[in-house]
Amino acid sequence: MATSKRERQKAARREKLERQQRAAARRRNVRRGVIGVIVAAVVIGTGFVLFGGSGKTTTTTTAPPTTTTGPVTTTTVVPTSFPKVVHPSPTGTFGTAPTVVVPPGPPPTTMEVSDLITGTGPAAKIGDKLTVQYVLATYSTRKVIQSSWTSQPFSFTLATGNVIPGWVYGVAGMHVGGRRELVIPPSLGYGNVAAGPGIAKNDTLVFVVDLLKIG
Repeated sequence: MATSKRERQKAARREKLERQQRAAARRRNVRRGVIGVIVAAVVIGTGFVLFGGSGKTTTTTTAPPTTTTGPVTTTTVVPTSFPKVVHPSPTGTFGTAPTVVVPPGPPPTTMEVSDLITGTGPAAKIGDKLTVQYVLATYSTRKVIQSSWTSQPFSFTLATGNVIPGWVYGVAGMHVGGRRELVIPPSLGYGNVAAGPGIAKNDTLVFVVDLLKIG
């Protein structure tokens, strides 16, 4: 009887130990699951910050001249002159949407700038806040793909990092009340980026810009 009692006690201790081991294993599994969920959340959150953006937009389709490459600066050195547009668009009338014509043949390899209408107001300089109306056509489509005249004027600060280099170089020096045509090669536009509908990789851009006001 004593032996049988001892065996029962040993069996009870083994069963208790096994229950404790199973409970410990369940706790470890729960901890592993919680850690896995936390790690997955961290990885997903990091991916959103890196690839989903942090709230700051890049180029938008409503304002093609904008860009987020590079810091904003007011010390940009603007070239003093550019060749005139070889095949300019019609002059039109300031305050009325212009007609933009993309000429046949290959695009120019350098930037071209022409004043279709010379303004009489103050001149735009780097760092100024400007308000303009613009029309954009591209060599890839040979037609107008966007116009602020159908929505509202475009306001921006004339500085590297705010607008594409072709706008920084081409709009600087414009006078309020003036209309200027800019033919911008990809090196001063969006480069090897399809920036939106109608803007192909390595596209040459044709803008006609009316400068409405400074400040």
